[in-house]
Amino acid sequence: MPARRLLGWLGLGTSKFHDWKRRYGKVNEHNGKVPRDWWLEDWEKRAIVDYHDRHPLEGYRRLTFMMLDDDVVATSPATVYRVLKAAGRLDRRSFSPSKKGTGFVQPLTAHEHWHVDISYVNVGGTFFYLTSVLDGYSRAIVHWEIRESMTERDVETIVQRGLERYPDQKPRIISDNGPQFLARDFKEFIRAAGITHVRTSPYYPQSNGKLERWHGSLKRECVRPAAPGSLEEARRLIASYVDHYNKVRLHSALGYVTPMDKLAGLDAVILAERDRKLEEARETRRRLRRATREVA
Repeated sequence: MPARRLLGWLGLGTSKFHDWKRRYGKVNEHNGKVPRDWWLEDWEKRAIVDYHDRHPLEGYRRLTFMMLDDDVVATSPATVYRVLKAAGRLDRRSFSPSKKGTGFVQPLTAHEHWHVDISYVNVGGTFFYLTSVLDGYSRAIVHWEIRESMTERDVETIVQRGLERYPDQKPRIISDNGPQFLARDFKEFIRAAGITHVRTSPYYPQSNGKLERWHGSLKRECVRPAAPGSLEEARRLIASYVDHYNKVRLHSALGYVTPMDKLAGLDAVILAERDRKLEEARETRRRLRRATREVA
């Protein structure tokens, strides 16, 4: 009997008949919530939650790349967000749109811009001067010092020590309009060192926001919780934090690589290695799903 005549008797369309014929003998997963090749395994979800519990102060994006570098779970930030959200590990927060990069040309190479700023740290009830030199391209801390005074000569010495660490570099110094940077002696030092100097707009600290953010993180995560009681203790704590910041902590503004890796030009290698791990993890999950369906 021709199939068309039988389909007419049954009131079944030919397209539906051929669709059923193509799927004959296969798992009926065309119209249901079934596991897909790219879905995470249960052990991966548990590993993400456990890793977050061990690092509760890190954001989900930083956790993603930390897990990727530590070979814990290879997945995307969006997936980590969904897993942590479902596990009740994320708080609701509202963020205003960032204004980074508007009105300022970002450096394209290392040691092109050095940001210099002076802040204060409370050590045993006494305020001391903290001066930091930050590379604008890699966000690495080139040099820092705590001093009891902060004259033009002190700033000049700190910048000079940073230049001695990188003698072949001629960066542009970016600072605010403090009296140390307006002094005639500092202008002569800049000219003698063969570098240039740019001052930010008055009463607009966002122009030097990279260094302002660094000083805020340093005080919030290091100085205030530890509450050093002596100048020697403060220098030891800050030195340890600077080493962690430069070499261990993944920086969100750098694609979650460390500032020293960015300064050394290793960021492209690290990002390529992460992409490779992600692709391998996706392929592993795909093979597992296929093997599970074949057994079923």
